[in-house]
Amino acid sequence: MPARYFEDFEIGESFTTKGRTVTEADIVNFAAFSGDFNPIHMDEAFARTTPFGRRIAHGMAVLSIATGLSQALGIFEGTLIAFLGLEWNFLKPVFIGDTIHGVQTIAEKRETSKPDRGIVIIAAEVFNQNGEVVQKGKRTVMMMRKAK
Repeated sequence: MPARYFEDFEIGESFTTKGRTVTEADIVNFAAFSGDFNPIHMDEAFARTTPFGRRIAHGMAVLSIATGLSQALGIFEGTLIAFLGLEWNFLKPVFIGDTIHGVQTIAEKRETSKPDRGIVIIAAEVFNQNGEVVQKGKRTVMMMRKAK
């Protein structure tokens, strides 16, 4: 999809990302990058003793993957100025081998005092391969406006 400016977004408009399978490498790499080596992510024997029964992906890793899938849509390419905020809920675990995708819906938008930018609030949901919402929330971003 081509990049969009603030004016191009319509409230209620939705965009669906491609899917991506969460891998063992994702979990190991995220642990190394973040320093989060919690045994629920890293230790299969320990994870079997938890309510999940097996290792789960880091919630923040899933959010990061979902953000990347959103960026891959192309609609923010070169027009997103800044990420301003996040309200997020982690609803269900994501396991190695789960395939996730996102649905982004334009929830709100407002002009700013500066004529070259606007604020867009995106309601986002992350689904697993079974159609279950595993994470959801709202992202607030600053977008470029079209030159007048």
